[in-house]
Amino acid sequence: MPEREILETDVLIVGAGPAGLACAVRLMQLAPPKPNVLVLEKGATVGAHILSGCILDPRALAELLPNWSSHGAPVRQKVSYTQWAWLTETRRLDLFRALGLLLPAHLRNEGSYLVSLGELAAWLAEQARQRGVEILEGVAAADLLLDGEAVHGVRLVDTGRRPDGTPGPDFAPGAEIRARVTVLADGTHGNLTQKLIRGLRLDAGRAPQTYGLGLKELWEVPPDRLGAGMVLHTLGYPLHPREGHAFGGGFVYGLSPTRAAVGLVVGLDYEDPSLDPHLEFQRWKDHPAIRAILDDGELLCAGAKTLPEGGYDALPRLCAGGALLVGDAAGLVNAARLKGVHLALKSGMIAGEVIGKALAKGDSSAETLSAYEQLLQASPEGLELKEFRTWRATYGAGMTRGALQDWIRRMGLEGDVPARADARPDFAMLRPQRSIGTRRPLPTPEPDGELIFDKAASLACSGTSHREEQPPHLVVPEPELCARKCAVEFGNPCQRFCPAAVYEWLPEGRLLIHAANCLHCKTCEIKDPYENIVWKASEGGGGPRYRGM
Repeated sequence: MPEREILETDVLIVGAGPAGLACAVRLMQLAPPKPNVLVLEKGATVGAHILSGCILDPRALAELLPNWSSHGAPVRQKVSYTQWAWLTETRRLDLFRALGLLLPAHLRNEGSYLVSLGELAAWLAEQARQRGVEILEGVAAADLLLDGEAVHGVRLVDTGRRPDGTPGPDFAPGAEIRARVTVLADGTHGNLTQKLIRGLRLDAGRAPQTYGLGLKELWEVPPDRLGAGMVLHTLGYPLHPREGHAFGGGFVYGLSPTRAAVGLVVGLDYEDPSLDPHLEFQRWKDHPAIRAILDDGELLCAGAKTLPEGGYDALPRLCAGGALLVGDAAGLVNAARLKGVHLALKSGMIAGEVIGKALAKGDSSAETLSAYEQLLQASPEGLELKEFRTWRATYGAGMTRGALQDWIRRMGLEGDVPARADARPDFAMLRPQRSIGTRRPLPTPEPDGELIFDKAASLACSGTSHREEQPPHLVVPEPELCARKCAVEFGNPCQRFCPAAVYEWLPEGRLLIHAANCLHCKTCEIKDPYENIVWKASEGGGGPRYRGM
C-alpha cells in the first residue's frame, strides 16, 4: 500500500472561485516576505464548476486590481437598462414603469457589468499565477485535518479506488496538505465548510441558512431579440400560483446582442414535495414573453447551482483556529440585490490581509483571525449585507410581508417587518403530501429538444462526467427510511428536486442512484427531509464542465 504523501505550505485555499482567488492575489500583494500559497480546485479547470447570473458590481474588483480593464479582464458589457416584470400565465406586466414608480435603489444596476463568472475566475487565476500562487486543478479535498478546534490543513481524495472502495491497480492515497492557515472557499454548502460549522458549532445562535436553486442556460439567439446589456427580472408565473410554497424568479441577461443568459431561481424553503424546479424552469421558458426571446435560438450550455440566500442573520462565525470562511461557503450573498461576487471578492481580500498579519506574528489562533470577521462587518460590503438582514426571511413568510418590508425601506422609515419567528432549515420546510391541498394544475410543456428539455437533455449540455469506476460520492445511509417513511410522507421528493435525475425510484420501490449525473449543486443534502443523503467529494476533475457560464 503506497504511503500517504505529506505536503506543507503557508496558506492553503480550498476552491478557486472569486473569493479564494481574491485571497490569493491579496496575499501576494502584501509586503515581503511572500508566503507560499496553494489553491486547490476540484473542477477539471478553474471555472468548470462555476455557474452564476452574473451581474457584477465592480467596486471590489477595482479595489483588488485597479487596472483590471487594461489587463484583459473579461468584464466588458455594462448593464444598459434594467426591467422588472410580473408574469401571469399568459401575459407580462412591466413593473415600476407600468405602475409609475421608480425602481428601488437596491435593484438598480448603474455601473454594473454582465459577465461570465467562470471566465472571470479563470482570469483571476491567471493574475494569481503571475504573482507566484500555485493552483492545482482537478484536485479535490476529502476531509479537514483537525486537532481539537484547530484546522491544520486537508486530506485529498484517494484516487484509483474501485466502486466497492477497495484499492484498484492505479490506487494512490490522497496527500495530506498541512498549512499554517486554511481558507475554505469551497462554495455553497461546501463539504469541508459544513464539517467545520457542525463540528465547532459555528452556527450556534444564528438563523438557519436558506438556499435557492438556480437553473441556468446560455443561449445564442437571433440578433433582434436582445439589447446588449439588457437585464430582465421576472416574478410571478410559474411560482406565484404556489404563493407561500415557493419563492423565486427568473432572469434574462443580454451578454451581447445575440447571447443570452437565462435562468430561474427557486427558493429551497418551499413546502410542496411535488415541486420540481427543473420543470418550473421549463414552464417559465414556455411563457410567451420568454419564448419570444429564445425561439429559433440555440442552447449552448445548461446547469444548476445552489446559492445561500439567508443573509446577515444566517452567517456562521467565519473563523476558527487556523481557518477562515469566505465567499459562498460563508453565505456571503445579498439576495435583495441579487448579487454576491463583490462580497466574495471583498471577503477574500480582507481574509488575505488578516492572514498576512497572522503569519507575520506567527499566530493563527481563532482570536487573531477573528479580526477578519470584524473588518468584514465594518466594510461597506458588510454594512450592505447587514442593511438587508431580514429581507429573505421576511419574503419567506410571504410576498405581501416582503413587499411591505421593501416599502418601509423605500420610505426611509425605521425598522423591519418581523420575519417568521419559527425559521427552520430548508429540509424541515417540506409538508407531508396529505397536507398539501389540491391546486389548479399548470401547463406542462412537452420536451421538444429546441426550447423545452428534459433533465437528461439539460444534463448533456452541462459537460458533466465522472470516472465511472470509483466509489459513489452520494450516499444514502438508511435506504429503508426512504421506502418506509419518505415514500409515504413526501413521495420521495429527491426524484423531483434533483435537477440532474440522480435519484431514480424503480417500480419495485428500490432507489437507484446515478452518481455520475451529479452537478455538484448540493440540493440533495440541503432539501432531503430526513437529511438522509450525504454528499462526499468525488475524485478531482469530475462534475460539470461549464462553458461561458
